[in-house]
Amino acid sequence: MIQSAQIRRIQQKDNPFIAKIIRFCLEEFGANKPGTVYHDKSTDHLSELFEQPQSHYFIAELEGKIVGGAGNFASPGLPSNCCELVKMYLLPEARGVGIGATLLKYCIVEAQKEGFKKIYIETMSELKQAIGVYEKFGFDYLNKPLGNTGHFGCDVWMLKNI
Repeated sequence: MIQSAQIRRIQQKDNPFIAKIIRFCLEEFGANKPGTVYHDKSTDHLSELFEQPQSHYFIAELEGKIVGGAGNFASPGLPSNCCELVKMYLLPEARGVGIGATLLKYCIVEAQKEGFKKIYIETMSELKQAIGVYEKFGFDYLNKPLGNTGHFGCDVWMLKNI
């Protein structure tokens, strides 16, 4: 069943809630390892991080409760026509009901508005459900990482032409 969530841009008051969701999800799937956003200090300050040019982060709410988020970031070392889909995490009650797809669509539209032609993803093999969503959206696998994100704990890299 598709559930309709309110999607909006991140605000500073959202920082502790989305940081808790990100870390909960990584713990849930055993992916809370070094070299991931779990240990990244910026995870606690996402609203500030996404004030950078060409960067956007969206919060998903169900009945006033934050249930996840996703964003685009012009990560260091990526080609100028490419941004990274980052920090896409959803609480269990928000999975499999279309919210992830909606967030991903918002990110693609914003990336296109910024003039990007490609979206890159780094993720972990433990996050199989998320990888399935990326596959459905036409992301292709890469053999090695792009850019310099510093997330050496990721072992899956994907790219999509938009």
